[in-house]
Amino acid sequence: MRTKCPRPAPSLKGRALRYLSRRDYSRAELAAKLKRDAQEGDNIEPILDALERDGWLSDSRFAESVVHRRASRFGAARIVGELKRHALHGDLLDDVGNQLRETEWERAKAVWQKKFQGHVAQSPAERAKQARFLAARGFSRAVISRLVSGIDDGAGDE
Repeated sequence: MRTKCPRPAPSLKGRALRYLSRRDYSRAELAAKLKRDAQEGDNIEPILDALERDGWLSDSRFAESVVHRRASRFGAARIVGELKRHALHGDLLDDVGNQLRETEWERAKAVWQKKFQGHVAQSPAERAKQARFLAARGFSRAVISRLVSGIDDGAGDE
């Protein structure tokens, strides 16, 4: 009868590659996951640097992934907030925010039409309900007010 030998635990780089093979991570998020697995004295920064250099780890690719998954349902504020929680900042965050704001009217209108079947609110209570729904999704006040008021053009987008 053959006995199984226990496999050695994968290295930190092996663990990082296994995480990255499933989905994209931000550098800070992957660092936090690896710190849980690291032994005392292990330095994960050189591993993260090597993964970035080899193209396995990319904050911009992570941001694109989040935008791709969330843009059809959420506004710029909510998506940018999620990226900030993943410790992205600087020019990358500004670029993503600007890109999302360019299409916010169309995305908000699509979300509103799906939820409310294109029914323009007739009462203040209905308008407030629709506005709260869109605000919770992270759309801007200007877009929300135009949408729930029944203004249907794309002029003056933010």
